[in-house]
Amino acid sequence: MSKTIVSTSGAPAAIGPYSQAVRAGDVVYLSGQIALDPASGQLVEGFDAQVDRAFRNLKAVAEAAGGSLSDVVKLTLFLTDLAHFPKVNEIMQQHFVQPFPARSTIGVASLPRGAQFEVEAVMVLS
Repeated sequence: MSKTIVSTSGAPAAIGPYSQAVRAGDVVYLSGQIALDPASGQLVEGFDAQVDRAFRNLKAVAEAAGGSLSDVVKLTLFLTDLAHFPKVNEIMQQHFVQPFPARSTIGVASLPRGAQFEVEAVMVLS
């Protein structure tokens, strides 16, 4: 099976040796997105703004791969403070509608660039 690398200027460029997403057949693996502003490359301020920006970055990559957030079947969320879990749920519902994707949430000690939130996804295109 061939794989296709997905890239868009609508999301931050990779900050390491990885691709924004990789499509293998109908499955797209979207790399983790933190709240970097795609234009400036700077981390946005504030937890709520970070969650929203990370989901918007994820959306840009999903669209560049030919899909949308409604095609996401699995999310993995990373939080440096699990006390923010209810706020993440609230903001997530502004970007996703039912039926929601499967999801895991993991508390971590730290994230790249001092981010407080990161999201990665698996998307299936039909």
